[in-house]
Amino acid sequence: MLVLLPPSEGKATGGTGAPVALDSLSLPELTRARATVLDELVELCSGDEEKAAEVLGLSPGLRGEVAKDAALRTAPAMPAAELYTGVLYDALGLAALGRAARRRAEESLLVFSGLWGAVRLGDRIPAYRCSMGVKLPGVGGLAAYWRRQMTDVLPQVAGDGLVLDLRSSSYAGAWKPAGEVARRTATVRVLQVTEVDGVEKRTVVSHFNKATKGRLVRALLESGARPKDPKALARTLRKLGFTVEEQPGAPGAGRLDVLVREIH
Repeated sequence: MLVLLPPSEGKATGGTGAPVALDSLSLPELTRARATVLDELVELCSGDEEKAAEVLGLSPGLRGEVAKDAALRTAPAMPAAELYTGVLYDALGLAALGRAARRRAEESLLVFSGLWGAVRLGDRIPAYRCSMGVKLPGVGGLAAYWRRQMTDVLPQVAGDGLVLDLRSSSYAGAWKPAGEVARRTATVRVLQVTEVDGVEKRTVVSHFNKATKGRLVRALLESGARPKDPKALARTLRKLGFTVEEQPGAPGAGRLDVLVREIH
């Protein structure tokens, strides 16, 4: 099973490790592409701060991120498992996983990134600010850039098992499963169910969506389950206590709605 995750805007700080070594990261086929994006980002942020902030979509309160990006080549790195924080990762609780579940997480989780393309949990990277929606002066839109790089790489990473795609829309644009891999791919939508005047309403709530996806991944990792396709995933999630509805979609697509009545 391969689980595709978005990164988090919030990232841990205060690392003391050595700087990033691009040739040590997983998916080595992306090394040259990573170097290109890193060089562009560092150059952008080493120049006009106002221009860099505009390109990166930073509010005035986040202007300090420009200087941090300018120093990425010498900034201390830490494992991606420790770097990414936020609602989804808090609910996933990587640090509290048992040994077997942690090993499964390291084997199956892939975090997408505007700067690095995609990384494994053990990859050591510095804190950065560069979303997939950014358009750098040289390479252009990062989603399109990474899509060109990953077309041949990700199907090999996916192997012959289930692909559980939990990415947000901007990160989903960096690689779109196709052909036989698409038939083994499941996406999940989290809906909050409420009742108003006796009528059931279903709504998407961003914070709730991320937390539920984090708990869902944690449950899968702790169970040791390895469903092979979207239907098997739906059955597994029901056994784990989730309320799941299978939804029709494009041919071969597997979309699951996870229904939750209480916000945790």
